[in-house]
This record gives sequence, structure tokens and C-alpha cells, in this order.
Amino acid sequence: MTLPIYLLAAFSILFFILALRRLDLALAITIAALPSYLLRFQLGPLPLTLLEAMILISALAWAIAWLWPRLRQGGLADIKPAKTWVIEAGLVILISLAAVFVAGGDLGAWGIWKAYFLEPILLLIMAVTVFKGAAGREKVLWAIVISVSAVSLLAIFQKATGLFIANPFWQAAETRRSVSFFGYPNAVGLYLAPLSVLLLGWLAGQDWKTASKDALKKSLIALAIAISWLAILFARSEGAIIGLGAGIFLAMVLAGRRMRLAGISLAVISVALILSVPSLRQEAGDKLTLSDLSGSIRQQQWKETFMMLSQDRFFLGAGLEKYQAAVAPYHQAGLFFNADRIDNFDEKLRQDEDLRNRYWQPVEIYLYPHNIFLNFWSELGLLGALAFSWIIIKFLFLALLISFSLKRVEQRQRFLALGLLAAMAAIVVHGLVDVPYFKNDLSAMFWLILALLAGFKAEWQSKLAKGQTN
Repeated sequence: MTLPIYLLAAFSILFFILALRRLDLALAITIAALPSYLLRFQLGPLPLTLLEAMILISALAWAIAWLWPRLRQGGLADIKPAKTWVIEAGLVILISLAAVFVAGGDLGAWGIWKAYFLEPILLLIMAVTVFKGAAGREKVLWAIVISVSAVSLLAIFQKATGLFIANPFWQAAETRRSVSFFGYPNAVGLYLAPLSVLLLGWLAGQDWKTASKDALKKSLIALAIAISWLAILFARSEGAIIGLGAGIFLAMVLAGRRMRLAGISLAVISVALILSVPSLRQEAGDKLTLSDLSGSIRQQQWKETFMMLSQDRFFLGAGLEKYQAAVAPYHQAGLFFNADRIDNFDEKLRQDEDLRNRYWQPVEIYLYPHNIFLNFWSELGLLGALAFSWIIIKFLFLALLISFSLKRVEQRQRFLALGLLAAMAAIVVHGLVDVPYFKNDLSAMFWLILALLAGFKAEWQSKLAKGQTN
């Protein structure tokens, strides 16, 4: 959707004034409105989104109201939490800049660079410096509750009515899949699965000794989680469901003996149930072995991507926004699906045109290879893929270290640390067969989760220095 320029100008002025006076509120609104990247406009030749405008306006206000006064006073102690990711963020900026030039330095590549790397890293810096301590973290989490709820409620409404689903196949009652604001179903799962398990960690860390204490707060968080899971179910995003389950299982295994036993028991019961029902067993087997149509297409994509990278693009990749053009010479226009179930298919194929048409599945060239490592490799080169792999590994290690270091009296905070770990696990698991980063809201979400852990780490180090942790 394109925004009228007069509305954009009025909003920008008001939002800048708000950001100068209440930067925390402006950033919370930005976080709550991550899907607002769907509202687009042109600034001269440069395409922008409403989300980008809010991030850039907030960054300008941050530089004026937060950074400049501290530079004048000669101290930047408040920026300490950002040091957790300063090397990684700087490296990503440099690598992504190089990927712009690998792509030829055109306007499209620069647009991807600012939207998926520069602006999300700006959001990281602002978040770790503005939202401090438990109180600041709660502001971020409430913004996530609002965002998750809005996306989920629209998805549930679409499931019930079929309205606002542009694709006729997804709109039809018998094949309906909710798309919420995004336009396609998997985007619902990519956005909601990590955030819902993060909120689950926050909910688990509430004070449950007194049932009436903060009852409204607990109810709102629980409701946001419940409707987000319904939305994922209604979107029929299988990768998100698996990622969600993996994140929850990992958190339960690490949470303690009772939760570990409950998690393992739940997993065993689920596996037994699947194995006991032939249709579920067949479907689960097809999914795990990538034998269904979606899995077959993924395998074909990965094969083509490896062929492309193994030529002269092994180290540099294709460059930002150039994957489709780079992989085109290696692309197979389609594949024969389920043809292996017919004896002597190759021979029959040459003789029967109807048979060819029945089993032939056209395959388009997608924007990305649909694998988290190959996505980064094709866009940023091998160094970029390794850099993001390191970021994910470091994140999981820090979250695990912090969760194990917190005392029993800090169990509430420990659950939130496990929620962060589970959120990253959900991203990675879903990312094995999808694209969990290369979209405005997802890249911002990724760096926001990193910011939450950075704030956590700063608090943990402070307590460690004072001898308050084990």
C-alpha cells in the first residue's frame, strides 16, 4: 500500500516531536508496528516504508537527545550494553556493504542494505541504550504483545470469514490459509513463532505464588500467546509449528528437572501419537525426509544454489538482491513429483504426454534459497554466512550461560532468558526450510532479540561483579 505524501509528512513531523520528548515511547510504537513496512512511499528515487521512516526518525532524535548530550559531557558509559554485539554489528555492516558492490551498487541493492542491515542495527543500538533494566525490557515486551495480538487477531478473522485474503486458493474455505497483514501464510509463522515463545518465557517468569497478583498482566500475555498459536495454526505454517515446538522443547529441557521431565514426556507422547496414526505417520515421514512437494522444491532450490555458488561465486555470493539472476542459468523450470511411484516412469514419460503433464510441477525462481545458511551465503558471501552463524552461536551460548548462572531467587529472570534462547531456536529451526531474516520486520525482530539479550548480559555481569549470581 502506498502512503499519500501529505499524510506521511504530517506523521513524520509528529513522530519526530514525540521521539524528541519520549524516545522510549517512539521506539515502543516502532516495535509494535514492525509490520508497517507494508506501507510504502517514495522519497525522490528512493523507496521507503513507514517502518523505515520510524526507525530513521527515531535514530535522528536519539542522536540529538541522547547521543549528543553525552558526547558533550565526555562520557558514553550508557552505551556499554551495545558492546555485546559491536564487533558483530560492525562486521555485518562492512560485509553487507561489500555485498552491495558485488551486486553492482544499484538502487535495489542499496535499498536492501538500508532496510535489512543498517536500520535493524540502528534499532539494536537505540534499544540497548534506551530500554534499561527490567522496566525498560517490559516496555519492549508489551510492544511485542501489541504487535503479536494485532497480527494474530487479523489472521483469526481471516480464517473465520475469508476476507482480506487476496489469493483465491488460500481464500477458499476448504484450502483456507490466513495471511494476516503479510499477503502469504508463512510470513505469519515466521513473525509469530519466535515472538510467542519469547512471551511464553516472560509469562513463565511471572509471580505465580499469588494467583491474584498481576492477574490482568498474566491474562493479557497468555491471551497474546494463545491467539498467536491459533494464527500459526490457521496459516498452516508447518515450518513455524516445528520451530515453535523445537523452541518450547529446548526451553523445557533446560528449565529444570520437572520441566525437563514434562517436556520429554510430551515429546514421547506426541511421537507415539503420530506413529500410531497411519496418515499422521506418513505425513510426518514425508515432512522429515522432504519427500512432499514443498520438500522436493526445497531440495531442488538448494541443489541449484550450490551449483551457482560452486562456480565463481563461492566466496562473494550473488550480492544483495541478485540471487534470482545469478541462479537463473542453473534453474530447472519444474520437477516430476511422485513420479517414482510409477514403474519404468522414464520410459513411459517419453511415450505419454498426458503422464508428463499430470506429474510435472512448475517451479519458479524464488527470491532466496529457503535455507538460513544458504540465504546469507548467496546474499552476503561465505564470510557473511559465517558471521551470522557466529552471531547465532554466540547468542545461544550467552542465553544458556545467563540462564544457568541466575540464582533460584531469580528464576523469573531465568525463564525470560530461556524464552530468548527458545526464540532464536525457533528462528533457526524454521530457517532450515525458509527465509527467517530477509524481510523488513524479520531483520528488525532478529536484532531486537539480540538487543534484549545484550541488556540481560549487562545486568548479569553487574550482578556477577557484586557476587549476586552463582
